[in-house]
Formats: sequence, C-alpha cells, structure tokens
Amino acid sequence: MLNQRLLRNLDYVLITVTILLLLISLAIIGSATHINTPSEERYWYVQRQGIFAAINIFIVFIMLHFDYKTLGRWANFLYGLNMVMLLAVMFIGQSALGAQRWIQLGPINLQPSEFSKLIMIISLAHMLDKRAGQLNTYREILPIFIYVGIPFLLVLKQPDLGTALVFGAILLGMIFIAGVSVKHLLTLMGGALALMPVFWLFLKDYQKKRLTVFLDPNVDPLGSGYHIIQSKIAIGSGMLFGKGLFGGTQSQLNFLPENHTDFIFAVIGEELGFIGAVIILLLYFILLYRGIKIAGVARDNFGVILATGITSMLTFHVLVNVGMTAGIMPVTGIPLPLMSYGVSSLTTNMVSIGILLNIYMRRQKILF
Repeated sequence: MLNQRLLRNLDYVLITVTILLLLISLAIIGSATHINTPSEERYWYVQRQGIFAAINIFIVFIMLHFDYKTLGRWANFLYGLNMVMLLAVMFIGQSALGAQRWIQLGPINLQPSEFSKLIMIISLAHMLDKRAGQLNTYREILPIFIYVGIPFLLVLKQPDLGTALVFGAILLGMIFIAGVSVKHLLTLMGGALALMPVFWLFLKDYQKKRLTVFLDPNVDPLGSGYHIIQSKIAIGSGMLFGKGLFGGTQSQLNFLPENHTDFIFAVIGEELGFIGAVIILLLYFILLYRGIKIAGVARDNFGVILATGITSMLTFHVLVNVGMTAGIMPVTGIPLPLMSYGVSSLTTNMVSIGILLNIYMRRQKILF
C-alpha cells in the first residue's frame, strides 16, 4: 500500500484536470463518430477509448508505488527497446494514409513513434543527469544531438514529420533546463534553420504540399488544403456558444476529415463554441502549469529534467494541434493530448501524467 504521506502529497489539481479532459474527450469522440459508423457499432470508438482510459488509470495507480528514480536505471534498456520498435516498423509495420507507422498486435494497432516520445524523454533525462555540469562546449553537446538524432531519423523515415518535430521540442526544452547556455542554443537553432533547404529535399510530396498550403489553403482546396478549410469553417460556425453536442454540421455530415483524431478540436469549436473551446484551453493551461510547477519542486536533477521533457512534449502537442485546426500551424498529424482518439497516444499521455504525479508526490527528500 502507498504511504499515507505520499497520498497526501499527490497533485489533486493535475488529477482533476486529467479526469475532466478524459470525460470531455469521450463525449466529443462520441459526437464525432456516432453517425459515421454502423448502428451496431455506433459507440465503438467511445467504448474502446473508455476501456483503455480505465486501463491506463490503473497503470498510473500502479506506477505511483514505485519511485520515479527507477526509470533512470532502465533508461539504456528503454532506449534500445525504442530502436528495436522503430526498426521493426520499417520491416513489419502496417501502412495507412501514406505512412508506415503501425504494428498490428491482434486487434490493436500500436504506433511505436508515440511511445518513442516518452522513452526518449526518460533516456535523455538520464543522460543529461549523468552529464550535469558537462554541457559547456559544442563537443560536449554533440553526443546529445546524436543520441536523439538516431531515433529522430528513424521516425522521419516512416514518415512521421509531426513526431520528429516533437523530438526537437523535447530536446530544446530538456537541454535548456539541463544547463546548455542560451548562446549555444541560439547557435544550434540557427544551424538547424540553415539546414532547412536540405531537410526539404527529404520530405514526401504530400508533406511539402501540407507546408505550402499552410500559407494559402485555397491553392489546393480539394486536396492538401481541404482539412484546414473545413476545420476553419467548423470552428467559425460554432460562434460563441456552439451548435450543441451532436449538433455540428461539418463533423456530423463528414465534411471534416479525421474529426475524432487530429481535428477533434475543430469539433469542439463547432459544437461547444468559443466558450467551450476557451474552457478546454484553460484546462490545458492548468495541466501545463502543473507540469512546470512539478519540474520546479522536484527533489533532484533527474526529476527536474524528466518533468521538463514531459511538459515540453505536452505543450508542443497542444500548441501545434490547436494551431493546426485554426489554420495558424501546418497540418502535421499531431494529436491533442488526452482528447484525440488513439490507444498509443492515450497511453503515452497517461503514463506521462503518472510520471509527473510520481515526481510531485516524492518531491520531499525525507518523509516522516
């Protein structure tokens, strides 16, 4: 059983926000999918998401029994496992929507690149913790970039540009908090920008179109720009109070593609309106604030870096997904944490929340 002092140290604000987001997610997924599925399977997506949400809540509860420091001892194994999973996708992965990202395990489609984000955070936090005070020169920083660069390239090969960009956000957040100077960070970011023309050459045609239509979706309104146009129509038509749950037209009439996954925030905007969208964003703000708070009170350097990596990942997901549906970010296929449908994404986010809770409840070095 958990020590009563540890239970009292739990972050109940973070728990409450997480549960609220999960419940809202089930309602929105149900609204987005109930018309476009056969009557006997009308709430299949909701039931499936609900079952895995319950399973993940149980996993989080089990995680609380173990000190997060244990993750550091498993970091090298996890990094190796990550490499095996990403390589396996290249040879036995399932293809869909022009990408080979999934591995079929019975009735479940797992997306290793989703899990690789959290594994990368744990592995990198361990590496940076061991190198504390040794990140003062480019020669000392280079191994960090190589360490992250290998899985980054494997994910990019799938191709999964969205997850690859998440890796970059995680890396920047973690090395900054680990002590890399702003001067070095700006130089490295400048170098990355200089390499963008080379990076462009390795993108698939559909990825290039997604980036170009971001500036003007009407260049290809029935192709690459279709998602953005329909999403903006959905959000705009919701106005102040929305059309009501199950009352949207863009989502209910199937004009809005991927309405239960990548573009679920557009469903929120259409059916819950500006007020509903602001409430959802406020919940995310509280969640991210708690992540920053937990990083600030962690009892050791490993906990600080680990919480920072998780918060960086969640922040990037929220900003890019919401921006994507509103037409101010390119379409990259990044799901909205705890909201978009998907077993792999849900599990990654819930385990991440579990780690944050673990760090916070053990923030005191000595418990009496």
